[in-house]
Amino acid sequence: MTSHTSSEPFPYDGPEELQQPIVAALSRVVDPEVAMNVVDVGLIYGVTVADGKLHALVTMTSAACPVTELLIEEMETELDRDMPPELLIHVELVWEPPWTTERMSASARRFMGW
Repeated sequence: MTSHTSSEPFPYDGPEELQQPIVAALSRVVDPEVAMNVVDVGLIYGVTVADGKLHALVTMTSAACPVTELLIEEMETELDRDMPPELLIHVELVWEPPWTTERMSASARRFMGW
């Protein structure tokens, strides 16, 4: 199991060789409300790859987010593009723990002027 360190953008448990491609795929998904990728915004709570499945836990900045379905679909599309074809991909929307600005990367906070 890979533990979460400050150098990792989110907790990851799975084959080491898939970690960077997963981070890269999710980093291509941009939340249009804040014009930053979902990794830097802190919307990815964790990714597990096991038994032929990739399971990503994600959240949104707000339950009223108008682009939730679009973002989840785009995350699945980008992951599918970079992952082995036999890997089943599931992006699950969760609301606990609630998202806070503390989840944003240092570069995202700088971008927002915080």
